[in-house]
Order: sequence, then structure tokens, then C-alpha cells
Amino acid sequence: MIGTQSPVLAVLCGDQHPPDMDSIEHAAAVRYTDEAGLKKALHGADILFVYDFLSTAVPGAWEAADKLRWLHIASAGVDPVLFPGLRESDVVLTNSRGVFDDAIAEYVLGVVLAFAKDFARSRQLQQERTWLHRETERISGRRALVVGTGPIGRSIARLLRAAGLSVAGAGRTARESDPDFGVVHASAELTTHLGDYDYVIAVAPLTEQTKGMFDARAFAAMKPGARFVNVGRGELVVTEDLIGALRDGRPAGAALDVFDTEPLPSDSPLWTMENVLISPHMSGDFIGWRNTLVEVFAANFERWRTGQPLRNVVDKRLGYVPSGSN
Repeated sequence: MIGTQSPVLAVLCGDQHPPDMDSIEHAAAVRYTDEAGLKKALHGADILFVYDFLSTAVPGAWEAADKLRWLHIASAGVDPVLFPGLRESDVVLTNSRGVFDDAIAEYVLGVVLAFAKDFARSRQLQQERTWLHRETERISGRRALVVGTGPIGRSIARLLRAAGLSVAGAGRTARESDPDFGVVHASAELTTHLGDYDYVIAVAPLTEQTKGMFDARAFAAMKPGARFVNVGRGELVVTEDLIGALRDGRPAGAALDVFDTEPLPSDSPLWTMENVLISPHMSGDFIGWRNTLVEVFAANFERWRTGQPLRNVVDKRLGYVPSGSN
């Protein structure tokens, strides 16, 4: 165990405490806090567990982190806590990589099928009690580009391929013969390749290089009839450019689970577009996911207190856990 006293753990959770914390509470002095009390909770704390992973309060309270050695966030994305003060510190950053991979992949397959089989229109006609026979699309043989080649992107690629789609990836480095994607295009050359695909799925981490990568130029490069899916970060997309592109029919449709402003404002044109499927940042949230997030932290906490290397350590320069890491 590190040290002779129980470590001090600050948990940023607002009014919704994480479940199944009993074993951790027996091994640490736990301080549950909301955003307003974060500075007080951070003072003297060894560990910060950002259970409220949508909170942006950590940078403003950072000056109180006088003893902090480890910060864990209960999400795969780390952009809410990856600010200069943390980057420049010796504090280790870990995330919850692996929890949401399969659930998000299932969501993506679901919306691909929803577009191809025109489920939204069928539901509308059902409500109108209208019998209107239509022909729908096959997904077998269609081409999908997964932009983001981390664990979530790989799960998406494997599931789409199993459903009969041809899948490629886009990431930092171009390569061939990837076990999950086959071909991986360089993200810097994204617009060169977008026109070759029927489905474009955004799941890249949010970094300075990826912010706003889907802009008017990118959407104009897509093929007629293509659909766009965003399960990554809202800030990957220039929203006004997407709205304009959808009105112009390229892409022909979009399934959006994340937005640059959440909740999505009630006056957003996206709400009423017939070619848009909206979900409220829930693509990875399966029944029991909150318990699983605590299990991931608890396993890493046990490693920390027994002096073992932590898992899911984020490269603070890159903004994600490098491929091949534990």
C-alpha cells in the first residue's frame, strides 16, 4: 500500500453519488463533492475521481490540488479535464476506456439499419395509420469509414463488418493491413477519401487537430446519399456547416448523439429535420453502465494502493490512451 495512512479521495459527482463505493470507502477517506465544493475537496487530496464526466469545473479548482497524484475520469473522452495545468503537472490521468465500446458499436449499427430500412418513416406512417409499401436499402456491400481508430472505433468496425459492410478507418497515421479496418487513411487527408463511403462515423477523440474537422469542406466531399453518424464529440463538427449541408442533401442524413452545446437548444433546426436522428448523448449508456464505471475505477484504485501500474493511462500530449497500452 502507498503510504501508511488511508489516501484521500475526492469524488466530483454532484448530487448523484456513484454506486457500489463501499470497498473504496473502507480503504480511503472519501470526499464527495459538487462543483461548488470542489476546491475544498481537492485540498490535501491524493486522488480525484471525476464521476461527473461532463463537468468542466476541474480547471477552475486546480489551484487547490496541492497533493494530487492521480486523476481518473469516468469516460473515454478526457477533454473536460485536459487543460494546461494538468498537462504540465506530474498528475497521472486515466480514463474509463473499454466500458462503452460495444454499446456504442451497437448504437452505430442500429442507426445504419434505421437509415437503410427507413424505420423513422415507417413509424410516422404507422401513427398516421397509412399503409404505404416502399422498397428499402441493403447494408450488405455498403462502405463505411470510421474516423477514429481507438477501441470504440475498432468495435464499430468489427460489428459493421460482421453485418456485411466494407469498413475502413481514418486515424493519425495511414496504414494498410490493419486487423480491424484493413486500410486506414490519414485524418489529414480525410476530404480526399470521404466521397468513397456510404456511411461516415465520427468517433475520434477531441484534440486541437480534430476540433471542427467536419466542416463545410468535409461535408461537400461526401458522396450523394451518404449518411453521417457522430458518436464522438460534438465539437468534432461545425454545427452550422452540418445544418447547411443537410439542407443541401449532402450528407443525405445524420444520426447525432453528441453536440457542441448540450442539451441541444430547443430552437436548433436539427430537431425538425426529417433526415436527422437525435439522441441525448446516450449511445454508450447501457443498463448498469454506472456500476461498471465504478468497477473500472475500483480495480485501478486497488492497483494504485498496492503499487501496481495503473491501467488506461492517458498520454496527456496526445489526449488519449495510446494503442497497445493496458
